[in-house]
Amino acid sequence: MSDWVWPAEEIRRVGYRVVDQIAEHLASLPGRPVCEPFPAELAARMRAPAPPEEGMDAGAVLDAFAREIEPYPFGNGHPRFFGWVNSPPAVMGIFGAALAAAMNPSCAGGNHAAIWVEREVTGWFRQMVGFPPESMGLLVSGGSMAALTALAVARHRQCGFDVRTQGLQSTPSKLTFYRSGEVHGCYQKAIELLGVGSDNLRAVEADAALRILPDALEAAIRRDREQGCTPIAAIASAGSVNTGVIDPLAEIADVCARQNVWLHVDGAYGAPAILTDRFRGELAALARADSLALDPHKWMYVPVDAGLVLVRDAAAMRAAFSLVPPYLRSAGDPWLSEYGFEQTRPFRALKIWMSMRHLGLAGYRQAIAHDIAMAERLHAAARSASDFEAREPQSLSIVCLRYTPVVLAGDEGALDARNQELLARVQREGHAFLSSTVLDGRFWLRACVVNPRATEEDIDALLPLLRAAGEGI
Repeated sequence: MSDWVWPAEEIRRVGYRVVDQIAEHLASLPGRPVCEPFPAELAARMRAPAPPEEGMDAGAVLDAFAREIEPYPFGNGHPRFFGWVNSPPAVMGIFGAALAAAMNPSCAGGNHAAIWVEREVTGWFRQMVGFPPESMGLLVSGGSMAALTALAVARHRQCGFDVRTQGLQSTPSKLTFYRSGEVHGCYQKAIELLGVGSDNLRAVEADAALRILPDALEAAIRRDREQGCTPIAAIASAGSVNTGVIDPLAEIADVCARQNVWLHVDGAYGAPAILTDRFRGELAALARADSLALDPHKWMYVPVDAGLVLVRDAAAMRAAFSLVPPYLRSAGDPWLSEYGFEQTRPFRALKIWMSMRHLGLAGYRQAIAHDIAMAERLHAAARSASDFEAREPQSLSIVCLRYTPVVLAGDEGALDARNQELLARVQREGHAFLSSTVLDGRFWLRACVVNPRATEEDIDALLPLLRAAGEGI
């Protein structure tokens, strides 16, 4: 058999084995440690790799995968993985990723199926969050690229001069952006890459629940204008990845409308909760944003990578990125590459399309509501336990908690050290996986439930695991 021309029978033979390995991996996860450290000897080899001179049989390649890679996953497929915001992959999404790779189109543009699937998928999300049909959606790698794309459009439309040709060296005044302390770090990166500089990303005062104070935002915008600055955009959270906080989106939208400032909402994690009865009202003002980031690979369980940026002003988005001269622009649909930085773009849409077709909004609504209920169950258990503290308020599917044995009462330094040690022990032992954060200068354990495979039994096991680890230190 040629290495390049595989008969259908051989593709099936190897492909069936791949499917078997996928099935075994997913089915065996609940009985394995959540996260198994990568062996030092394998890591040492991979730090100084020698590329293979001769090829090997497909079966031998799959043997190597089964021996050296599959036993050491990140852990996010496990029902007791609650670290960061990393969901297990929807099975139809896995198949969608494989089928997209088989087609392997470049999704810059053109009249082929992959482009129309992306247009359909982004249209579904526009409807889901209330964006108008004439707005524009683009699939990107994740929230970081969505942030960079959206803020580039905001800078282009709001700065008052031709930033594409003149650059920021020609700016007549400082450009300023506004955020809360809960906004993801990718926004600072975006501001720096856009040449604005992080000194011009203003941190706006927040309330005790870490939500932006709209009056403080408006005062900051006015103060900058009085000092000769040009306010560009406010960045609000629709569920921060740190604590799940949702900013008062409707009031912030009112401020931005009055002040003629672009409103970008980071909904990379939390925006899909708009499907639930519990959060539909609180997230309804997503429809008023000028741009929105949403990651299907977070709370919609699509395999990585699958990010999305929505922009209300499609013409401004095209103007910020397109390099096609006006006389060459077709009368039909513009190429997707005109709306973002990437020219060669992968077929990200198919795994989203297949997952959403399979589950439907009803399936997603049920899964997201399940995750929220599991988080609330954990929060209630921690709140009622005499040796745990639960952070208030709890939002979406994130719970921040601390082990607080009476013998360490009042000694914040010792409590921080004990929680750090017990977290490391729990992660190392592999019975569950949580991450951590720092709030008000104190160390907190952090559980994020974006995992429909997690059961009540998995949730109920967490406090005893944490307690046993804390007592054993």
